[in-house]
Amino acid sequence: MARVMHRSSSDGGSSSGWSEAAAAAAGEEERAGWEVRPSGMVVQARDRGADGAAAGVPPRPPPPEIRVRVKYGAATHEVAVSSIATFGELKKALAPRTGLQPSEQLLTYKGRERKNSEFLDRFGVKNKSKLVVSEDPASLERRYIERQRNARIQNANRAIGAIALELDKLADQVTSIEKSVSGGSKVAEVQITTLIELLMRHAVKLESIPADADTSSQKNLQAKRVQKCVEALDVLKVSNARLQTVVVTTKWETFDNSPPVTTKWEIFD
Repeated sequence: MARVMHRSSSDGGSSSGWSEAAAAAAGEEERAGWEVRPSGMVVQARDRGADGAAAGVPPRPPPPEIRVRVKYGAATHEVAVSSIATFGELKKALAPRTGLQPSEQLLTYKGRERKNSEFLDRFGVKNKSKLVVSEDPASLERRYIERQRNARIQNANRAIGAIALELDKLADQVTSIEKSVSGGSKVAEVQITTLIELLMRHAVKLESIPADADTSSQKNLQAKRVQKCVEALDVLKVSNARLQTVVVTTKWETFDNSPPVTTKWEIFD
């Protein structure tokens, strides 16, 4: 059997003399498992079946909706929400309108910030009430830090990409020298030392690029390419030094025993 509680009032216990504070308390009691009878008595909410209705009692109608006006910057949004919703639920309804996630919103009513767990009706929010939403300063700071981080990542990726293109060209030259030395053709030593110097310059550039978890893998990959090319050139430099310089000579044919060539001239008188 449901327990019954009578409201105390200043007019001797009559239900017509409730104060606004008592009405607010009634809302809290109703949410905490109490319900208000038409006579004004507050009773413990009866157990309801699986369909949400008590035995022999029709289901209670849902709480009415209210439409509140929320100002965000220069725009004003009208949002429909349950009259017993929380400020956190109102933030969720505002997210598609403002583009701010609930955690990024700062919702104020009557000049004071309201917490997510607080109920609209508890603080007097009713139909056509006006609220103000703004971006949380902490969220603004997080957005700024995130933009700075993204800019650093983009700059690092561009720098690493430019070095990768240069390494492609130098790697082709290393392959060309390797083919020449493997084929027994000696190349100029300055060509090898110049390539090594260029590769080391790119290694220094890679070291100067700030990298985090998103770009360190690409940076390390290019650094390994530089190391591999330099090691290959060091080996080629030794092999190239062992090759003999090929001197090309031409043997000319001589005509020492050939008979003298004479010319017979015709005489005209």
